[in-house]
Amino acid sequence: MNLARLQKIFFTLAVGSMLATSSAGAQSVATPDTGRKLKTKVAPVYPELARRMSVSGKVKLEIVVTPDGRVKSTRVVGGHPILVQACQDAVKDWKYMPGPDETTQIVEFDFQQ
Repeated sequence: MNLARLQKIFFTLAVGSMLATSSAGAQSVATPDTGRKLKTKVAPVYPELARRMSVSGKVKLEIVVTPDGRVKSTRVVGGHPILVQACQDAVKDWKYMPGPDETTQIVEFDFQQ
């Protein structure tokens, strides 16, 4: 198989995993150490590739929330690489209640088939 064909297959799988929906899901739990309340929460899409491979488990992200409630950055603390990007994409759309300072917290997602 040539390189261009392999790249096309990989791209197709990547796009498919972003667009796929599944009955399997992910639940999230944030540690309550900051006191910041969540206003808007977007659930991560279970990647099609992970579903096909029966990949499940937990993903932990450390997130930095700005004073106006936006997620400024994410850092992977742990989890399966196939599941991580879906979590990061979802968390970037979360909105928290405004607070006086920038806060950091850990968010955990649990993917189950």
